[in-house]
Amino acid sequence: MTTPQITITIILLITLVLFAWGKYRHDIVAMFCLVMGVVAGVVPADDAFTGFGHAAVITVAAVLIISHALKNAGVVDVIASYLTPYTGNIYIHIASLTAVVTVASAFMNNVGALALMLPVAIATANQANRSPALVLMPLAFGSILGGMTTLIGTPPNIIIASYRAEIKGEPFSMFDFSAVGLVVAVVGLAFITLIGWRLLPADRRSKDGSKTLFEISHYLTEIEIKEESALVDTFISDSEVFNSEKIDVVTMARKNGFAHAVPRDYKFAAGDILLVQGDPSHLQTVVEENGLELLTSASASFVQPQTDKEIMLEGVIGQGSPLVDRSVEFLRVQTQRTLALVGIARSGETITTRLKRQRFKAGDVLLVFGDSDTIDQRFKDLGLWPLAKRPLALNRQRQVLPALLVFAGAIAMGVAGFVTLPVAFLIAIGIFILMNVISVREIYDEIDWPVIVLLGAMIPVGRALESTGTTNWMANAILMVTDGLPAVALLALVLVVTMFLSDIINNAATALVMAPISVAIATSLGVSSDAFLMAVAVGASCAFLTPIGHQSNTLVMGPGGYHFGDYWRMGLPLEILIVAIAVPMLLVVWPL
Repeated sequence: MTTPQITITIILLITLVLFAWGKYRHDIVAMFCLVMGVVAGVVPADDAFTGFGHAAVITVAAVLIISHALKNAGVVDVIASYLTPYTGNIYIHIASLTAVVTVASAFMNNVGALALMLPVAIATANQANRSPALVLMPLAFGSILGGMTTLIGTPPNIIIASYRAEIKGEPFSMFDFSAVGLVVAVVGLAFITLIGWRLLPADRRSKDGSKTLFEISHYLTEIEIKEESALVDTFISDSEVFNSEKIDVVTMARKNGFAHAVPRDYKFAAGDILLVQGDPSHLQTVVEENGLELLTSASASFVQPQTDKEIMLEGVIGQGSPLVDRSVEFLRVQTQRTLALVGIARSGETITTRLKRQRFKAGDVLLVFGDSDTIDQRFKDLGLWPLAKRPLALNRQRQVLPALLVFAGAIAMGVAGFVTLPVAFLIAIGIFILMNVISVREIYDEIDWPVIVLLGAMIPVGRALESTGTTNWMANAILMVTDGLPAVALLALVLVVTMFLSDIINNAATALVMAPISVAIATSLGVSSDAFLMAVAVGASCAFLTPIGHQSNTLVMGPGGYHFGDYWRMGLPLEILIVAIAVPMLLVVWPL
């Protein structure tokens, strides 16, 4: 290996380790990789920021904006409203919900499609007296499967198409991904509906045993015993309030003290702070009748809304939320103390310390209290995905058909070649603004800037891998290790390796790293690179083994009451099935 090859390889390995570690956000890691490449001289300084003007970056940003416009128009909500009558049978319930999100994910951001269907899934599960865990993981997996069926379904597909344009002069078109992706998605959907949900642990599948958001034992909040409370000087063992099935004391602390377990012979004192589990509506009654104070929403620093505008809403913390690794005080400051934390639910982990000492994690579910006029914007600013069904504005529902026609027209212009697809999408965005489907402010709010920064930073690094000859060296090393294996075995290997990487690092970063390596392998074998690029596209969209591999998986972890190890139970056989289906389909559709 030459010095530049060794340098870029070390930088890439450090980057992949930082991606997998997850301590620092992926856009920060990508910028670190780019800067190190420039400093080391393997990325030309003049080319360092050319990635931000790349067609793939513009297309990803445009798709995110269009996804929000379709959401505002009520496209998915209208479709979802027809699902309730079909949830009586468990198979039809799972199939109908997952099919809608799968189809929606083919044409809009898959996380956005999942977020729209999340309240519908939870509500219909409760109506059918089923555990939400039965439908939420299938829903998340369906959103990932749908993304692989079209060019705009997921950022990796856009990256792969753009990379093909660089090496062959022509990108993959809008529906080039459909021949393989659609078959994989249909087979995956059938597996999820008929078999996959049965592989979840029994306690998650049981309505009585599942630890979901809506089980009263899973909400945690804090109350303080006031001096006038009837509980003062009474034993916890004699208290009817805390010996019922609806309220349970987890830990207790004095003001500014650490929480600790409460013995059954403990006598309550004024100033005690109790961390309790319970139903918020029942808690309110307990607080009012026993001289208690709900600390999080009754704090003097909290700006109380008008009575007719009070609202309590649940939300899941997304991966890119500014709340991650922050405390309750950060939430108060960010919302100018107009939003109060009432409770927190964290799947797979028991919280036994004061809420003010907690650091929020992606996937946590927060129960917050605030003003109905501003809470939606607060959720957006905080990266919270609401779990309560939000009413649709009637003026936006009426624009479902016009919005769909504009979107279809943009795709038709791009496919027909009148303009490039990014330009066609920008035209559609302009029309949506004129139609008042989306505001100018929403355009900037809805772009996932960390993903844009990641793409813009990693594209020059990917080019450096090629310009230094590192991709050819890696390809030759792989061929030496696998000497004698047929090209189809190498194709399957590329697919499996890409799948593995996408389970631990961002899927866009996976595509950027694996695309040049796959092409180098194909070139060394003397076969067409199209099948190998498509294998990378499919593999990058198959993050089914962990809750951290894809944001869709993270979003359902809290509401579904899933543990980290639950995902591979359904995800591993699904990935094996996808390999078995995708490899022969790739050979048929994209012959070597």
